[in-house]
Amino acid sequence: MNLRILWIWSSAVCLGLGGLQAQETKSEVDELKRRLKEAQDNFQKAVDQHHALIDSLNKRLQTLEQRQTAATNTPMPSPAPVPVASAPPNVAPPAVVRPVPGGSEVPAWSASQPIPLLRAGPAYMNISFDTLFDAGWSTAPDPSAELNLGGHDPLQRGFSLPNAEIALDGAVDPYFRAFANIVFFLDKDQETQVELEEAYLQSTALPANLQLKAGQFYANFGRQNPQHPHQWGFVDAPLTLTRAFGPDGLRNPGAQISWLAPTPFYTEAFLGILNGQGGTAFSFRNPGEPDPLGIDRVHGRATTDHGISSPGDLLYTPRLAVSFDLTDQQTLLVGASAAFGANDTGPHERTEIYGGDLYWKWKSARANQGFPFVALQAEGLYQQFEAGADSSAGLPRETLRDWGLYSQVLWGFKPRWVAALRGDWVDGNTGAADATDPFRGWRWRFSPALTWYPSEFSKIRLQYNYDQGELFGEEQSIWLQVEFLLGSHGAHKF
Repeated sequence: MNLRILWIWSSAVCLGLGGLQAQETKSEVDELKRRLKEAQDNFQKAVDQHHALIDSLNKRLQTLEQRQTAATNTPMPSPAPVPVASAPPNVAPPAVVRPVPGGSEVPAWSASQPIPLLRAGPAYMNISFDTLFDAGWSTAPDPSAELNLGGHDPLQRGFSLPNAEIALDGAVDPYFRAFANIVFFLDKDQETQVELEEAYLQSTALPANLQLKAGQFYANFGRQNPQHPHQWGFVDAPLTLTRAFGPDGLRNPGAQISWLAPTPFYTEAFLGILNGQGGTAFSFRNPGEPDPLGIDRVHGRATTDHGISSPGDLLYTPRLAVSFDLTDQQTLLVGASAAFGANDTGPHERTEIYGGDLYWKWKSARANQGFPFVALQAEGLYQQFEAGADSSAGLPRETLRDWGLYSQVLWGFKPRWVAALRGDWVDGNTGAADATDPFRGWRWRFSPALTWYPSEFSKIRLQYNYDQGELFGEEQSIWLQVEFLLGSHGAHKF
């Protein structure tokens, strides 16, 4: 009996201890679950706060960039062809950005700079090699004679290599950065030509929102003149720009000072002072092309190099640019430019060029890799060229006036695909030596184009041109352009 009672009590004690242990185990599990949920909630809360902080800082950064010098350029995008247009030259409005998972942001597509470029850090040097290769056909036997007057346009039927450039840019020290651009191209005889297109130093630490640039560079006139050919939205240069600035664009050795005004929106004023000599100052102190007797002529007049004997012999290029956001999805930039200087057709002859430009961009609030977007760009120019008398050629002193404009629209309708349309028109008064001058007379051109970006390092562009002109009548051309980029190239202008 006693053994039986003892067994019963032992069993009860064991059951009680087992129940107590099970209860304690359940309580520990519940506590661990509670603590785990609390840790997860705290982590998620910290992540949300971190993302909110990043968004706030990004918005603040965009606002400040509109009022500060963009000496350290906006980095370019990465996985898809969603380039941004900022630039080594000068301050630019901030690039439009798009959110990516994790709360950070990267620059979105910019139509004026199709090929994205990379940038290291505050101390860096970028080296790149960028090549344009053209193939196509024209009803004109020699397209470069009257149709494609730009130095980087397709030169001939069949194949052309109009531009292969080595670009270097980097930080010199805390006070300066530098950029150099060496261009190679093949002429119609397949001879290799070399140009030092740009090589300049730019300040990064001047007070009062000032910035200085010195060296050889493109004049900051209008929208497209400062751009390199791989930034263009089309295969060739607009007619009004080649008429005023010649095949190579307006570039020369000199210096430029710019000032970023302390306004609520981006406002910047520029003043460039250049030598104004040579073929890269086409409408100014340009010696021109030799005639059959070897005499250099511009608009039929023999030219004489008078050198630089006073400040009046230099070339001056003022510009004012203003940009602001119309809405969260729309940005507008407007600018006014001018160029004043002597020309070599006479001892006191001068040239004046005035221009206005506009750039408007819309991107969807639900953009994917910067698409879809629509970008409109337009420029108008007016030129007044005082041509000196040349008795040996029977030409009087006269003022040649030319005017023209182009307007282009780019539609990024899906990632990596951009459809474009451009219209060009130029005209001028009648001059005494206009009969065979391809840079005079009326002309207009209509150009649709389609561009595909296989990656951020290449593009393929198909373009059709319908031309009508006073000198040649009607011509049609079709061009296929391929571009590839090796290395890391500095960022370009908005």
